[in-house]
Amino acid sequence: MSLPEQQLRDRLVAGEEAALAELYDVFGPVVYRLALRVTRDWAAAEDVTQEVFVYVWRHPSRFDPDRGVLRSWLCVMAYRRAVDWVRREVRRRRERVAPDEWDPAPLPGEQAITSWVHELIRRAVDGLPVEQRNAVRLAYFEGHTFRSVATALGIPEGTAKSRLRAGLATLRRRLGEEGLP
Repeated sequence: MSLPEQQLRDRLVAGEEAALAELYDVFGPVVYRLALRVTRDWAAAEDVTQEVFVYVWRHPSRFDPDRGVLRSWLCVMAYRRAVDWVRREVRRRRERVAPDEWDPAPLPGEQAITSWVHELIRRAVDGLPVEQRNAVRLAYFEGHTFRSVATALGIPEGTAKSRLRAGLATLRRRLGEEGLP
């Protein structure tokens, strides 16, 4: 951990409100953007951001500088809370619809968009170098962890992680060029 982050953490543990304000000024926009990207709802992203910083204020000593950097810790908390919000929202929407009214079949327009997106993703994955393509398919289409990808391909775990990271970066760039977020 950098010295300024260590000092900021120490000030939070001491209960210094100015430290929380400083933390929010530095990391609030990052946490909010991540929450917004996951929830796609500005109010939910604001709530998630608030939850993260309230948690930090109440439990500043839970951050372990030996396990990572402050920014990553905040982003992991934001991501988990945002995913939880999405899950609750999906469940809430399903519960509002009476079981006999629930039609799981997508509308024709949704089918067309889904087919288009699937085709874009398929082409992007097919365009990856073979090593990256095999790793990405195992991890994201067959549900393997990076460890089981490494085992299945007979490669070290670090190599599996590198191939997945490189493949995902390429996919993100290519799909972004196609207009997908």
